[in-house]
Amino acid sequence: MALVELIMPKMGESIMEATVLTWLKQEGDTIEQDESVLEVATDKVDTEVPSTHAGVLKEILAKDGDVVEVGKPIAIIATDGDEASTSAAPAAKEDKPAQSKAEPVAAESHSSNGAVKLAEPVSGRFYSPLVKNIAKEEGISMTELESVPGSGKEGRVTKNDILSYVKTRGSEPTPQAQQQPQAQPSAETTTTRPPQKVNVSVSAGDEIIEMDRMRRMIADRMVDSKRISPHVTSFVEADVTNIVFWRNRKKNEFKQREGDNLTFTPIFIEAVTKAIKDYPMINVQVDGDRIIKKRDINIGMAVALPSGNLIVPVIRNADQYNITGLAKKVNDLARRARENKLTPDELSGGTFTISNVGSFGNVMGTPIIMQPQVGILALGAIVKKPAVIETPHGDAIAIRHKMFLSHSYDHRVVDGSLGGMVVRRVADYLEKFDMDTSI
Repeated sequence: MALVELIMPKMGESIMEATVLTWLKQEGDTIEQDESVLEVATDKVDTEVPSTHAGVLKEILAKDGDVVEVGKPIAIIATDGDEASTSAAPAAKEDKPAQSKAEPVAAESHSSNGAVKLAEPVSGRFYSPLVKNIAKEEGISMTELESVPGSGKEGRVTKNDILSYVKTRGSEPTPQAQQQPQAQPSAETTTTRPPQKVNVSVSAGDEIIEMDRMRRMIADRMVDSKRISPHVTSFVEADVTNIVFWRNRKKNEFKQREGDNLTFTPIFIEAVTKAIKDYPMINVQVDGDRIIKKRDINIGMAVALPSGNLIVPVIRNADQYNITGLAKKVNDLARRARENKLTPDELSGGTFTISNVGSFGNVMGTPIIMQPQVGILALGAIVKKPAVIETPHGDAIAIRHKMFLSHSYDHRVVDGSLGGMVVRRVADYLEKFDMDTSI
């Protein structure tokens, strides 16, 4: 019998810690290798953590709500193996007495609106990115956050703590604000203060729906993007008749061979990557006064979830795939996005984004840029239209398959000429699609 540590895995290049949401297994349960053991939350996504070993879950080291750094132990697993592997387990146990010496939680009091608060604010306390995001979305200042009671390790505020506080907080001003009515806000406070809420009237029979965490995060990021980037949108209509005919001819063959659907999305992504190679200054990001020209072409694709929310998984090095590879990648990411099985790495690192508004019957749109990217392309519905075409015998009217491409770009670093040429080049690649392309 050997004891091994289950550690908090690395879940993304910028993820340094995660909050334990719930344990799917309890102490004494038998677990298989790669079987999901617990759910954790980062500031990007909620995900399940699989076991690295098969055996028995002997001890849980991190409780629900605890914030754990990447690489730190979260459980002890008893496995059939060499006893030499047990050295890590006693070390974890020796740490426990030290953890129990945490300072006692300060006494609690009730504010005028019924929310439970600490009698004395706790300064210097650690807060996870998840808790900070929720506080920011709810307009909770750092001073107010320091008064929120924490049930986590060493008095830390967990996700449940902050959500419980938000429910009872109400809309009355906090005691700190009431004590300093004459205080003049500093320039920093003025620029970072969340926007004033608009008064909304509620009539009898109206339904009030609370935003879930993902919807609040989306709302916050969309507002931030419009505030950060001056948006400009250019439109081009493309003739995609050849693509429609080619796909109709190939989709059954692709389905039988690959067991997957052949959609238009991989064809559009291929055209976008080619255009980005022609105009690499659209594949940049803004960092203060610096422009970061990205080497890799990582395409984000917006996916609508069954909940009505939106998520944007990323195809890394999309220019390295052929249409078959892109089709399998697109289908896999979209399927796992709807099943909530994406990893944080698959949601980060995008350098340009596409959004298929045509799947909802829309002919065009004005998409909002995913920060810190500088461009996003909306793909409209493919519609049959009469059009003038050139023939060896002169011009003629014919039925063609047309679609609008809507390119929104950051006017701080992308001028109308570049933004317009990029979307025009995407349309050119679509219109010149080779009907002999193999899959």
